[in-house]
Amino acid sequence: MWCPFCNHTDTKVVDSRLTGDGMQIRRRRQCSSCATRFNTYEAPELKAPRIIKSNGAREAFSEEKLRNGMLRALEKRPVETREVERSIRALLREIRSVEDAEIPSSLLGEWVMRELSRLDQVAYVRFASVYKRFEDVQAFRDVIERLERQHPADKDQRQGSLLDMQGRRRKPRNQ
Repeated sequence: MWCPFCNHTDTKVVDSRLTGDGMQIRRRRQCSSCATRFNTYEAPELKAPRIIKSNGAREAFSEEKLRNGMLRALEKRPVETREVERSIRALLREIRSVEDAEIPSSLLGEWVMRELSRLDQVAYVRFASVYKRFEDVQAFRDVIERLERQHPADKDQRQGSLLDMQGRRRKPRNQ
């Protein structure tokens, strides 16, 4: 391993340990020339199936696209980073456990929506609106009503009701 500070070719491992999620090994290294210490991470290279898009095109699975899509849906939502990472790791395990060489993007989208529904209802609706290409307000209502039947808001104190099921109007903020 090259030293990132002085480019010397001889570094030694001082310490190795698993990361908190158990998916990587963190190696503490020290350069034998400049004595600077730095970390490297080692992770298994696992093959994920190719993704079959709705138009029939095929592309390599991208963990970055998965992460960015989930983070975009969860933007400004009260969800802890560790919960998001736990969901992403669960999705990655599920994707890599597929024995088929290819999976449809629709299946991947359903898995992502399942994880988002567990994390945050608003994020779920955001993702679903793009993923399912909602055309009108009724499509939003249908998804929201189904979501509230499956996951009542009273189970999670961070989230309020998405739709007021009794027809009461909420007071404006300035009153």
